[in-house]
Amino acid sequence: MSSSRPISLMRFLIEEQRAHQHINADLRLLIEVVARACKTIAIAVGKGDLGGVLGEAGSGNVQGEAQQKLDVLSNEILLEANAWGGHLAGCASEEMDDPHPIPDVYPKGNYLLLFDPLDGSSNIDVNISVGTIFSVLRCPDGVTEPRAEHYCQPGTAQVAAGYAVYGPSTLLVLTLGHGTHVFTLDRELGSFMLTRRDLQIPAQTREFAVNMSNQRHWEEPMQRYVGDLLAGKEGPRGKDYNMRWVASMVADVHRILTRGGIFLYPWDRKDPGKPGKLRLMYEANPMAFIVEQAGGRATTGRERILELAPTALHQRVPVFLGSRDEVDAATRYHREHDAAGA
Repeated sequence: MSSSRPISLMRFLIEEQRAHQHINADLRLLIEVVARACKTIAIAVGKGDLGGVLGEAGSGNVQGEAQQKLDVLSNEILLEANAWGGHLAGCASEEMDDPHPIPDVYPKGNYLLLFDPLDGSSNIDVNISVGTIFSVLRCPDGVTEPRAEHYCQPGTAQVAAGYAVYGPSTLLVLTLGHGTHVFTLDRELGSFMLTRRDLQIPAQTREFAVNMSNQRHWEEPMQRYVGDLLAGKEGPRGKDYNMRWVASMVADVHRILTRGGIFLYPWDRKDPGKPGKLRLMYEANPMAFIVEQAGGRATTGRERILELAPTALHQRVPVFLGSRDEVDAATRYHREHDAAGA
């Protein structure tokens, strides 16, 4: 392969299949179809008001959140793109109560696709980067009509995960369990081209991403951890930290993936009945897989995210992910707090 010319996503997947035998033709097709759907979503996002896609749709999703027009459109694009290819047994979306079956008129494959069709949709109307997150699992043997419980597999069972960022350039970040790779959409060619192979997150950092407006609702170890970051080089951490917060998970995580940092969305007392804000199956698991494959860490503040046993399709969890040493430190604050109270 020439080092001076980037290769296409299709060529990358074919070469991975030949070199490592960890993907097959169906998985390759699935990823290519998702990438094609992301290109369609990128076009809709790019048109903005010119395409009449901004504003609320007048409906709510399963979490009771108001849907944006682009939420609904992106969901429809992904469902339609993946219905007919014969590579899926079923799919599930953050925007829908139940899994979506593959129509009987089409052949079915051996994979399950989960996705958040448009992450960060509250930022659409102000022209801030948004994205799509997806996760791929194997359908259990012998299951022809997958139900919610068949999707509830631990993150370690993922065979692929990725996200697209619709920003100044459209990026696709992908892992197949052998490193994390970045593809940039060449709009003239209409193809995603490999631009960064085997991305590695710096182990140490001076940046953190968190919604500080929730600080008063945090539990004590989270208060202490962020307080020590804010104390700077005069405090116990011995260095100054910067805070960055976009409120679009794909944008925040991509910045961290690129230059280091820690993304924090802890449990808080604002809604104590919910164990967290972010969804395990649609957001936490795929992002944890991507981050770990880039040398980072991902925990709930207490446990490794990828080892959690899901109990529901729309389960929520706290999320701490990013640079290895910083996630370890944040997790240590919580575990030490729990041990002291035992």
